[in-house]
Amino acid sequence: MKTAGQWLDEYGASHQNPTNKLIHWFCVPVIYFTVAAFLYAIPMPFAEKSLFINWSAFVMVLVAIYYLRLNLALGVLMAAFSFGCLWLSHWLDLHAAFPLWQIAAALFVLAWIAQFIGHHIEGKKPSFLKDLQFLMIGPAWVFGFLLRKVGVSL
Repeated sequence: MKTAGQWLDEYGASHQNPTNKLIHWFCVPVIYFTVAAFLYAIPMPFAEKSLFINWSAFVMVLVAIYYLRLNLALGVLMAAFSFGCLWLSHWLDLHAAFPLWQIAAALFVLAWIAQFIGHHIEGKKPSFLKDLQFLMIGPAWVFGFLLRKVGVSL
């Protein structure tokens, strides 16, 4: 199994252009949030939707396990970000003027368009075309950068 550092370095190899990196710094967390929001918006059978009883929370537990297996510090940071996405989904579901799934859909499409523009600028294909696991590594790459900046080895 590759280490977190190996995954992040391989992902980073196709994200060297400063413009593409900046686009990814914003769009990858947005896309991650939209997936959490889409999952939150799916009704759970036999349960009233709440902050902790929803499809997003269920999937986020599995995602946290994945990241924790890669690296403890990265896993904790990603779990915290996941909870933030879950909380924001819950809040928007209760208070937004539009249905959560519509907000998520708009953000999802815009963020992916921006990502493909970034890859066009970079001149490299998105990493997930090589290995679908890079869809999970993208969010970790953003937070892994922060961890490395404060001296945490991945």
